[in-house]
This record gives sequence, C-alpha cells and structure tokens, in this order.
Amino acid sequence: MSSPTISTIIKMVESLPDELQERVAEHLREFIADLEDEARWESSFKKTQNNLIAAAQCAKQEIAECQSVPMDYEQL
Repeated sequence: MSSPTISTIIKMVESLPDELQERVAEHLREFIADLEDEARWESSFKKTQNNLIAAAQCAKQEIAECQSVPMDYEQL
C-alpha cells in the first residue's frame, strides 16, 4: 500500500514516454542511493561523535598547557 504522495508520483511518471520514465527512474535510484549514503554517514558520525569531542578537548588542553607540537605532515 502506498501513500497518496507516492501514488501521485507514480501516476506522473507513468504519464511520461518510456524513455523519460527510464531517466526519472535512474535519477530516483541515484537520489535514493545518496540519501542512504548520507544516512550511513550520519549514523557513523553519531557513533563516533563523543570520541571526536574528547579528542578535541584533549588537543585544546594540550595547546593551553603548551604541550602540543606542530604536526609533521611527512609522518602521516
């Protein structure tokens, strides 16, 4: 069972020529894939957010206590 919004979209797409229906379908697949990717990123970020905050606080404290050293990008 689909919502009225989905039913409306389906009717709109069905009214298009086959070639345009395929283009719409491809755009929708890409759009949905992007949404899924974004949802995975947000979920991953939420899981690590506390660790990132703790690392930033530690770095800020080290800088305040003059215990930090400039990053050597060659060692990365």
